[in-house]
Amino acid sequence: MSMFSPALARDLAALGRVHEGTSMESVLRGITGAVAVGVPGCAGGTVELRRGEERLMLSASHSDLIALVDREQALGEGPSSEALATGRNVLVTDVLLDARWPRYAATAVKHGVRSTLVLPIAIEGATLVLGLYAVRPGAFSGGSADALATLLTEQLTVALANISDYDDVLTDAAQLQEAFAGRAVIDQAKGIIMHASGCSAEAAFDELRRLSQHHQVKVADLARLLVSEHQSKHGGAAPS
Repeated sequence: MSMFSPALARDLAALGRVHEGTSMESVLRGITGAVAVGVPGCAGGTVELRRGEERLMLSASHSDLIALVDREQALGEGPSSEALATGRNVLVTDVLLDARWPRYAATAVKHGVRSTLVLPIAIEGATLVLGLYAVRPGAFSGGSADALATLLTEQLTVALANISDYDDVLTDAAQLQEAFAGRAVIDQAKGIIMHASGCSAEAAFDELRRLSQHHQVKVADLARLLVSEHQSKHGGAAPS
């Protein structure tokens, strides 16, 4: 029996198609929802983004699972801690019969968890710790955890790379827009100086640059201040 449905691959692939509003947080949230639906027997999922001992982000399909993972971290024992420390998949076939982490087992049962599979997935500079949780014992024993980890690694690598590229595009666009806006206000400030002193555009820009160096502010910031003061005094646009 396969550990995941064909729909899981489709849902994970969809996470790599970024759009406005796509973020690391939304991708992690999408992962937990996808595994909860796409892995047979799985009742819920968690995913932690970690760099070493530091947790950067945590998402879960159910709030109870966030409480369970937080409690595991506080205890310093459990399958997620083991997976992160060893870099290997960790399977708990039956929480009630597993003697490795008794304090974790008590917490897991309290939250209705009977079996768990945790997959540590190495990505660039960090680790995704994916937890699958079931309400019955033996839920994850019949399939291949390695196959599931491979699928997740492939799809998540693409998704995270696309998010990075998308963020770069947005950053470049924002910087370009800011540059155009800065150039426009500098032109307005030059017009004010030219109108007041009768100098050339080149001389007006030299004066802006001299003043910016004297006051240790950016030329664009000085230009905005000059335009703002001119408009407040004259109640209109700066001369062009």
